[in-house]
Amino acid sequence: MSDIKNYIQEHKDRFINELVELLKIPSVSADSAFNQDVLSTANAVKESLEKAGCDHVEICETPGYPIVYGEKMIDPSLPTVLVYGHYDVQPPDPLDLWDSPPFEPVIKNTELHPEGAIFARGACDDKGQMYMHVKALEYMTNTGNLPCNVKFMIEGEEEIGSESLGWFVKRNQEKLSNDVILISDTGMIANDIPSITTGLRGLSYVEVEVTGPNRDLHSGLYGGAVANPINILTKMVASLHDENNHITIPGFYDKVEELSTEERAEMGKAPFSLDAYKSALDINDVYGEKGYTTNERNSIRPTLDVNGIWGGYIGEGAKTVIASKAYAKISMRLVPNQDWEEITELFTKHFENIAPKSVSVKVNPHHGGQGYVTPIDSLGYQAASKAYEQTFGKTPIPQRSGGSIPIVSLFEDELKSKTILMGFGLDSDAIHSPNEHFGIFNYLKGIETIPYFYKYFTELSK
Repeated sequence: MSDIKNYIQEHKDRFINELVELLKIPSVSADSAFNQDVLSTANAVKESLEKAGCDHVEICETPGYPIVYGEKMIDPSLPTVLVYGHYDVQPPDPLDLWDSPPFEPVIKNTELHPEGAIFARGACDDKGQMYMHVKALEYMTNTGNLPCNVKFMIEGEEEIGSESLGWFVKRNQEKLSNDVILISDTGMIANDIPSITTGLRGLSYVEVEVTGPNRDLHSGLYGGAVANPINILTKMVASLHDENNHITIPGFYDKVEELSTEERAEMGKAPFSLDAYKSALDINDVYGEKGYTTNERNSIRPTLDVNGIWGGYIGEGAKTVIASKAYAKISMRLVPNQDWEEITELFTKHFENIAPKSVSVKVNPHHGGQGYVTPIDSLGYQAASKAYEQTFGKTPIPQRSGGSIPIVSLFEDELKSKTILMGFGLDSDAIHSPNEHFGIFNYLKGIETIPYFYKYFTELSK
């Protein structure tokens, strides 16, 4: 693979232009107005896999958006790597906070990306990182450097909870059989500090509805005499944390994995500047559960956050009204051993119990998933570590992520495979936020590193 850098340099402009064209398609899975765009993106991914060298590619129908499946099988006696990614993206809202239109990609230099970064919705999450694997396959097939078999499973519902993925996996276990699963939907510490994500938090996502009177009421005639659902909801939400920012739901922490002092000390070796962290977010101080560092709070500890809250009149001017209903969307990030369905039940029971008799409460679960930990002594992790060492010249740091990829535990349950998370994005890439971007360096470095994973995994599997 000594020619890989030359190959990337020779095709650099084309690699970038192809990704830009993919990013122009607004594949927002959460909004039905973009239905045709999501389907168009699936077709674009299919075409890219065919051009990259897959012998067989198909668009597989599901109850929701289709899954693009591709494969390049060179020898059944060799290991098989299953690549997972997603072609759907988050909604771009709020549009007024973007410096450039979210689906009109632009390349700009930044302090962290002096070689340029592509600004567009989906640039890092996950079109850019998914497309690295397509281009890595292109290099390996065009140069005769593919050492094992490869399969691709690229879905279009990750941003809405992968609702059809379980359905598809359970019905296609033989088609998806593999020796290891490779995903790039995470990040690394810095461009000069490679890291491999070894842990993911689980997720429980719910929507709550608090109802008071049977209609909106005049706040002068009824204020002070009838419960205001918005007031009640905010009090209920506030009570979900105590003075130490500890979650107050009974039983919530019963199965939380407590890391040893030694493990926490190892985590603490990862470079981290609290001042830089606060400066990047333009905040005066951090906030969270007492007794834990910032990096521990967002990786090895569970959380509960309100993602949206609304009710009543929010238009221009004044309307003196007591709303009949108030709503909130709440996400709980969970750590290994916490079962998301059990946590959802605990939340529902607690939230209903703390509601005063003057209102009624309804909890609507949306979706969830289990946490996951990758053993660092597995062949997959060792192969990934050697790949990063080859291209970065440094041993990557194992790091637990605060994010959730619920399908990872699904893969282990259904396909009996371990997952390796080789992410190349940065925390500053603003995924799910306005001005999302992905560094040109990161994109090309991923294309360079991925083929070495195949090489070392094949060698270690002998």
